[in-house]
Amino acid sequence: MPTCSEARSSLLALLRGAEHFNTEVFPAKEALFAGLATGQSPSALFIACADSRIDPSLITQTDPGNLFILRNIGNLVPAYGEMLGGVSAAVEYAVMALEVSTIIVCGHSDCGAMKALLDPEKSGLDTMPTVKSWLRNAEAARAATLTAFRADDAGPATVRCIAEQNVLLQLAHLRTHPAVVARLAGRTLFLQGWFYDIGSGEITILDEQTRTSVPIDTVIKRLETEPA
Repeated sequence: MPTCSEARSSLLALLRGAEHFNTEVFPAKEALFAGLATGQSPSALFIACADSRIDPSLITQTDPGNLFILRNIGNLVPAYGEMLGGVSAAVEYAVMALEVSTIIVCGHSDCGAMKALLDPEKSGLDTMPTVKSWLRNAEAARAATLTAFRADDAGPATVRCIAEQNVLLQLAHLRTHPAVVARLAGRTLFLQGWFYDIGSGEITILDEQTRTSVPIDTVIKRLETEPA
């Protein structure tokens, strides 16, 4: 728990950052922001974990206006009808109103939500009933992971496995949303799962058919050569 002094210092750092944006960053990109002032037309919905180490715009090297970003604990998407709320509304709005052409679900290494699923007691999940209820949307990923790893093993390989299984699960959940199903049927929407390794910076793509991790350059080549 931070002290009062530490909390004040944290707030001051944010305020100084905002001040720097106002005086230095914004003027250098004024034309970009002028174009964004009256509307948005992002090309992708990027669903990521709320983890402070994940920066969707940084890892995709995109500018403001390119990504419609949805972040929550564990990068979860409840199946349609189970938890109609902010996540379902964001998906529906992105697909129907903004007409994004891509949805990315991005998991990551050392994910606290996935660690909590593996070892609820050690993670103190019972003291966070709202988080515990939310993480039920990833329970099938835990079941898939436990076919190869022990429940008390929260090492990097296990956490990566459950994080990847979770991404695949959330892609399956997305396919239950009517707005997504309609666009997929018309072949005007792509769904893709990513895994981001924080320590190495590596991003790999999760193949839904083989349920394996594929190098990003392989996927790029495939998309560049296949017929439209």
